[in-house]
Amino acid sequence: MSIASQLMAMMYKLPAAEFGVQVEHDISIKAKDGIELLTDVYFPKISAKEQDKGSEPTSAPTLLMRTPYGRFGFGMVAEAYAERGFITVLQACRGTDNSGGEFDPLINERDDGLATLDWIYRQKWFDGRLGLTGPSYLGYAQWAVCDALPEGAVLSAKATSSDFKNIVFPGGAFALQLWLSWLQTIHGLDHELFGMTLRMATGDVERRTEKSALTLPLSNADMDAVGEKIPFWQQWFGDAIDNPPFWEARDHSSRLNKDTPPNCFVTGWYDLMVDCHLADYQRLVATGSTPHLTIGPWFHTDSDLQGECLKQTIAFMGAHLLQKKNSLRSMPVKFYVSGTEEWHECLTFPPAIAKEKTLFLTPDKQLLNAPSKQGNTERYIYDPSNPTPNVGGAIFAFLGAGAQDNKQLEARSDVLIYTSVPVGKNLTIVGNIRVKIFVKSSLQNTDFFTRICDVDKNGVSINICDAIIRLTPGKIIADEMGVMEIELLLHTTAHTFLGGHCIRLQVSSGAHPRFARNLGTSEPIGSATKMQSAQQELFFGSNYPSAIILPVMGLIRA
Repeated sequence: MSIASQLMAMMYKLPAAEFGVQVEHDISIKAKDGIELLTDVYFPKISAKEQDKGSEPTSAPTLLMRTPYGRFGFGMVAEAYAERGFITVLQACRGTDNSGGEFDPLINERDDGLATLDWIYRQKWFDGRLGLTGPSYLGYAQWAVCDALPEGAVLSAKATSSDFKNIVFPGGAFALQLWLSWLQTIHGLDHELFGMTLRMATGDVERRTEKSALTLPLSNADMDAVGEKIPFWQQWFGDAIDNPPFWEARDHSSRLNKDTPPNCFVTGWYDLMVDCHLADYQRLVATGSTPHLTIGPWFHTDSDLQGECLKQTIAFMGAHLLQKKNSLRSMPVKFYVSGTEEWHECLTFPPAIAKEKTLFLTPDKQLLNAPSKQGNTERYIYDPSNPTPNVGGAIFAFLGAGAQDNKQLEARSDVLIYTSVPVGKNLTIVGNIRVKIFVKSSLQNTDFFTRICDVDKNGVSINICDAIIRLTPGKIIADEMGVMEIELLLHTTAHTFLGGHCIRLQVSSGAHPRFARNLGTSEPIGSATKMQSAQQELFFGSNYPSAIILPVMGLIRA
């Protein structure tokens, strides 16, 4: 047991290790087109005491992880699995960590995954028991082959999605921070492993992303971020935008069906993939499956999320592949409710049908139970040369993600806020808040961003959930006054507004650099260089009843 493995086991309170580990490094597995994929295999090693008795090594189930992030970091995870009785196959995706070919995100994972599975099946140590595991991109690689697994296989696809289109283009906007920060991560781990690790810890990734996100045209932002042209960055600006065939080739959601192996879902309320992750969960539930699901207060790169993924995988794989049935909790679903900071367990998510509570925007910046009789408007200007900044939330960042105080953001002139009276008693919401607003813009190309915050008795405003929509000519038909009704489905959450706290709505037109700023023109996003400010107008009153709709739910205490 290595020192790193011991520290990780202590940090995440993993079950005790049962085996030593023997590793075979740099095994070459040929892909369908002949590209060599470098692979390490971690074997559970019987104890010296058992060897003295002359006992033969017992067979063990196999786990597969395919990663674009280099084998070094996930080596500790592979070691942890091997120490608990799993032969663990860890492979570098093509074009990363000395595997052959060029890294082209999402497109090669099915063919390369199938080739790797074929190799595993031919190994003398493979006994027929198989599990696939890993979070984020590693989870996507599992969905790419989930319909080609042998009977009895198990999945643990965590903090991920089978279809990345809505993650990259939420509401029609472009998730720029995700793509720029992820580009740096992939490039850095492949070129300067230890330097990249330091950059993650010090906030350099976030600083470089914020600076590079201002580059015009955006197609040159890769040079600013990592100092060289990145082929997939260039390709995506040319092929991925408004091109359905591009995404159809990378969409594996149709592979999720009644025959999909058992799966263990883990995500967080501030995970940028939470809604797409839950969509995959619901796809399986609709087929009659009962997946395990854990949702905590975490964001995508949260160490606590990674620890939970590791613990849940050990328990789930142990139950299905090692017959350790008592390793699983009694209820398949467990989720965290912020505000009360409580965990709840149930059979399925959501646990019940929510009751809707509507609060209307009023001219005096309140959220009330009824719309004001008098119509009114409020205006602001969105200037892309001074873009409204992002604060916290469901972002890909190593620092600054998740729940943050929005006080400074809400003081800006390009952010409108509407606040309820203090709630009299605890109010719990579970699901998706909807925001329906009536708006008018001086430009046909513009964005609207809405966010719900919890304001405590001291005035601290903490973000709970949010959503963006990008408007283009003809996307929403305006009335004779030029007013458009838009509805935004904020990302899923479970939160309790404590008695005495207030509910707050923010309305703005951007969250830089989380989403690429809308420059206000019809130029292609990758080559655009011109900017126009948008004069925005928000309407409310009986004729234009802008409102928020809350999914209120009573919960039995855990």
